[in-house]
Amino acid sequence: MQVAVLGAGSMGHGIAQVSAMAGHDVVLRDIEDDLVAEGIDGIRQNLAEGIERDKVTEAEMEATLDRISGTTELGDAVSDADLVVEAVPEDMDLKQNIFQDVEASAPDDALIASNTSSLSVTEMASVLEHPDRTVGLHFFNPPHIMDLVEIVVAEQTSDETEARAIEYVEGIEKEAVVVRDSAGFATSRLGLALGLEAIRMVEQGVASPADIDAAMRKGYGYPMGPIELGDHVGLDVRLHIAEYLREELGERFKPPQALRRKVRAGNLGKKSGEGFYVWEDGEKVGMSGHWGDDDE
Repeated sequence: MQVAVLGAGSMGHGIAQVSAMAGHDVVLRDIEDDLVAEGIDGIRQNLAEGIERDKVTEAEMEATLDRISGTTELGDAVSDADLVVEAVPEDMDLKQNIFQDVEASAPDDALIASNTSSLSVTEMASVLEHPDRTVGLHFFNPPHIMDLVEIVVAEQTSDETEARAIEYVEGIEKEAVVVRDSAGFATSRLGLALGLEAIRMVEQGVASPADIDAAMRKGYGYPMGPIELGDHVGLDVRLHIAEYLREELGERFKPPQALRRKVRAGNLGKKSGEGFYVWEDGEKVGMSGHWGDDDE
């Protein structure tokens, strides 16, 4: 299968990596050469770390990288694609424009998929002449480690498209769950509800971020607590999704003021160096604000 991934950021290059590791030829596209190069470097680094952990062999690394090429030209990326996955920022107008550009340049039988975590795939597909070939493929961060892919079936998605999407996900050795297109789908809706309530608990002085996260990890078996996860995802992204779900589903998704203050201050989490935690070189080194040091 020929796979085109549009957007070379952490999600895009991760999707490109798992597709290439499964034997698919992949074209990774972004709007600037430097962004494409950074994405491919990210894949190389992920694979090198896999070798260190005995999860990947050197031969597998070389074969994976050989299957990946990069470009800044959308037409070149999608012209021979069997599957196109967009992994661009969560903006409906941007995604709809990309869908239209893909439809104009990709083969008539190519699947057009979105990696959106919450936006309506039905609305994205509404701008297409043939929306029946659209589907949501919601990967989780980081895609090369997380096992789940949420397949989002839009109102227009055909049975054939759904079946092909399931086949692709199973072929890259991920677990597929199928959901109907609804605001926040299943995972973002449930995950955000927990994350927002955790922030409210911090806001009300119930417990520190570290203790809340430890409670969910050690008491419920979560791999990462809800507040740390927000720092990983990006607090600006969390806020954007919360505002969208509030509009669609009601006041239970009203963002806490503590989240708004963090975003207004530019404290967006891991990517900015500080959110509810303090981060250095991608590692959590303490808690932000009056909670003091992280003594977990």
